[in-house]
Amino acid sequence: MHYRITGLTLAAIGGASLPAAAGAQTLDLSIAIPQLKVAEYHRPYVAIWLEKEGAAPRTLQVWYDFDGNSKEGAGTKWLRDMRQWWRVVGRGMTFPADGVTGATRPAGSHKVTLVAGRGGMPALTPGNYKLMVEAAREVGGREVVTVPFTWNGTAARGTAKGTSELGAVTVSIKR
Repeated sequence: MHYRITGLTLAAIGGASLPAAAGAQTLDLSIAIPQLKVAEYHRPYVAIWLEKEGAAPRTLQVWYDFDGNSKEGAGTKWLRDMRQWWRVVGRGMTFPADGVTGATRPAGSHKVTLVAGRGGMPALTPGNYKLMVEAAREVGGREVVTVPFTWNGTAARGTAKGTSELGAVTVSIKR
């Protein structure tokens, strides 16, 4: 079985992913969501976006309850709890956003690979960037982690660590 997605043919094989195009910028991201010892634990909503001075911010991923377990669109009503992302770029988006929307994730380390020109990942021009990660949890807290990095056209790396809702956030970009 094959599916046609934006001009690419993708075999329906469990866990298969598209290889990065030759010379394409690839952003590898690792986000740790800590296991919290609380009476009522809910998976956090997470927004990941990219900022560069002089350019419009770009949402790369948004993890929220979009699977339809409740009435249609109910999960989107809580997206505004990620206040910084919501003010910067979220309120202007339509959900679910193709290539950007994803399900909430459990506690643990999560790896995401994004390729320039696919989903929300833009092609980067040289300069100073900030990768922003915001998490908000029902009956919980909210936290924003900023990972600054400089893209020189070939490679970049950055890391930061949250204190409550997020753990280590690491970004690595290569051509």
